[in-house]
Amino acid sequence: MASTPSLSINQRRWKKFKSIRRGYASLLILLGAYLISFLLPLMINNKPLLVSYEGEWSSPAGREFLGSLPLVGGLAPSSFDPASKYGEEGVTGEANYRELQASWEDEGSDNFIIMPLYPFAPNEDVGVDGNESFVEPFADDGHGRLRPFGTDDNGRDVLARMAYGFQVSMSFALLIAILEYLIGIPVGAVMGYFGGALDLVLQRIMEIWHALPFLFLIIIIVSFVTPTFSLLVFLLVIFSWLGIATQMRAQFYRERARDYVAAAVSIGVPTRTILLKHILPNTLVPIITFFPFALVGGISALVSLDYLGFGMPPPTPSWGQMISVGLSNITKYWLVVVPFSAMFLTLTLVVFIGEAIREAFDPKVFSRLR
Repeated sequence: MASTPSLSINQRRWKKFKSIRRGYASLLILLGAYLISFLLPLMINNKPLLVSYEGEWSSPAGREFLGSLPLVGGLAPSSFDPASKYGEEGVTGEANYRELQASWEDEGSDNFIIMPLYPFAPNEDVGVDGNESFVEPFADDGHGRLRPFGTDDNGRDVLARMAYGFQVSMSFALLIAILEYLIGIPVGAVMGYFGGALDLVLQRIMEIWHALPFLFLIIIIVSFVTPTFSLLVFLLVIFSWLGIATQMRAQFYRERARDYVAAAVSIGVPTRTILLKHILPNTLVPIITFFPFALVGGISALVSLDYLGFGMPPPTPSWGQMISVGLSNITKYWLVVVPFSAMFLTLTLVVFIGEAIREAFDPKVFSRLR
């Protein structure tokens, strides 16, 4: 009878995580929503997926999608098409594809437009024909188009801004969490393993750096330069890595006194190998379990900065900016309820994932002493 192969510790942890249905389902939902958010230019946009005009074909939404991709987006052609390209004489701005589609259908023209599933962009305002301020949820905007979550004070569609704001918030939080780990883990490892004067000097530097008033620093910098996504990530990372470094220092300081480290040193194992292959794997459990909560901190930080006016520059779709607009127009309940609900649901899913990871990585689960 063939014996069943034993599972590794990581396989057992993954199996345990999958058995926690609330956390596993939250991971699938959040991961699926984030991946789909990169397709938003093809699903929620006022630019068409396909335009056929006098035998010529074009895809403004497709070009915008290519332009939104990380790293390669700067190489994509512009998605802007002037109205004159489609026969709208005397109009200097971009074509209004919704109106153009209705016009061609009424005329029975051979030209046609295929719009995305939801034909509104997050940044188009009352300057675009067909947008009105403070349209209530599930009400007609006066042009025969349903707005499920209404519009804000500038006539911008709340559903579109909420969806794009999700991608901005998640990308921001993920980037901050990854970068703070890349900085904090090696710095904390060096401090904890080598100790001595190096540890003492780095601790004093970290204490001084941590004492700096972060919000005041943001205010000073924003008063001189326009905040951007990259700048805000940089400002948050240079402070957020301190907590990870402190935790890793404690983990490496504890592990270096173990017998297996002394044995590795005694037989001449290189220091780099001891750090990366012996100590690091035994210190990652608290770091991995903390990662989802680092995402919560990143999302909350961006929302807070946007609400205070020190975050992403307008008209970038942002939950914090949406909440600020809603509180300024408190009688328009949907402007507060929608972004708060989106933020609440996202953070709840992240917390469920974090709790499941913490339970799956709990050493007591696989301890022989239980």
